[in-house]
Amino acid sequence: MSVLEPDLQTTAGPDAPSHDCPLCPRLVAFRTDNQAEHPDWFNAPVPTFGTRDASLLIVGLAPGLRGANRTGRPFTGDYAGDLLYATLLDYGFATGHYAQRPDDGLTLIDCAITNAVRCVPPQNKPLPEEIANCRRFLTATIAAMPNLRAIVALGRIAHDSLVRAAGEKLSAWPFAHGRAHRLSKFSARKVELFDSYHCSRYNTNTGVLTVEMFQALFARVQEFLRTSHNS
Repeated sequence: MSVLEPDLQTTAGPDAPSHDCPLCPRLVAFRTDNQAEHPDWFNAPVPTFGTRDASLLIVGLAPGLRGANRTGRPFTGDYAGDLLYATLLDYGFATGHYAQRPDDGLTLIDCAITNAVRCVPPQNKPLPEEIANCRRFLTATIAAMPNLRAIVALGRIAHDSLVRAAGEKLSAWPFAHGRAHRLSKFSARKVELFDSYHCSRYNTNTGVLTVEMFQALFARVQEFLRTSHNS
């Protein structure tokens, strides 16, 4: 399995942690253990996929152990990526073919994908301090995207981290699938935040999120961006 070579356009600068980021001791220890067990995996903070001039930013929770932590590209190599990239292809935010590997030739169109936490956490559960530590990179990623108009938060943790990155109170902006928010910090830039349940296998298997619900959310985002570009 080949891994993604970091794209300097999206990994250099304050919007990305270093390959050996030391900020979260628990995540460093977990990363070190995985490096020893799987030396051919990426096993590092996963960089943003896409370019800084995109209008749409998708924010997930954290890399999956056998997904992005293995391949080095967000949502690549696990079920969540199957649903996400199929949807992006359907709605014109990607082109090519998704094949669960970073060298599959898939290209994003006017879209970038990142995570609230860049390193894989044990049991896929980052601690509050780890989310807070990584928020500096999320804030910098948003600031580095001059054409940003829409953000999709996949799950409550991504939503909460974005609200905190905007300096807002969580109680004022509750998470709900399909809800759209115009946070005051982003209002001058006319950036809309859209909430979605995370596209995890658990959520789809339990019916919390259906394919139709996910597609409907991205249809709304597509229409918002169309009207935003034309206004």
